[in-house]
Amino acid sequence: MKRSVSVLLLLLLVFAKFEARSQGIDYKWLKTINYNRDDEFDGFMNGASNSMYTVSAALPITQLVIGYATRNPTTIRNGWTTVGALAVSFAATSAMKYSFHRDRPFMNHPDLLTAQTNNSPSFPSGHTSTAFACAAALSFEYPKWYVIAPSFAWAGAVGYSRMYLGRHYPSDVLIGAVIGTGSAYLSYKFNRWIDGKHKRSSSSLTPVPLF
Repeated sequence: MKRSVSVLLLLLLVFAKFEARSQGIDYKWLKTINYNRDDEFDGFMNGASNSMYTVSAALPITQLVIGYATRNPTTIRNGWTTVGALAVSFAATSAMKYSFHRDRPFMNHPDLLTAQTNNSPSFPSGHTSTAFACAAALSFEYPKWYVIAPSFAWAGAVGYSRMYLGRHYPSDVLIGAVIGTGSAYLSYKFNRWIDGKHKRSSSSLTPVPLF
């Protein structure tokens, strides 16, 4: 667990240093995406971006309600894994946002096509980190291709929509994806560790037959 945390922190520091030195490239990539947008897809992209709120709330609630209603320990554990992933992702993203205080793209580049008025810090993307936390948690909990593929396709669409709409730089989205995925991994491992510890404790209390 400690090794996983150390690796994640190292990756974040490396990416953060890259972000600080790549403003020009970041803007060029963003402009390429944003300037080539098609008005016909604006509704879809806004929907993809806003779907983060619905999915991030509905996913853990559904898992926990079904788990407790059916008394299924696996589903309950998965629900709390998702809650943990979202909590860690939110905390890490918020801490980095107010540590780096990076302006939103449209604040420094008014030529971008956006109707966004939110001027909260841009780096990293909270929408993206939350979406990838959900997608990665689901993928760890249910490691089947028909869960993994659509989960990450949706998370990727959320991340792309943030650039398409001119609300985040590519590096904001990239680091958001790393944070979300890493948060889900840490939550998954922590919950499995707790579960294993509980099972070992329970087995040690089981009376050993004398005959």
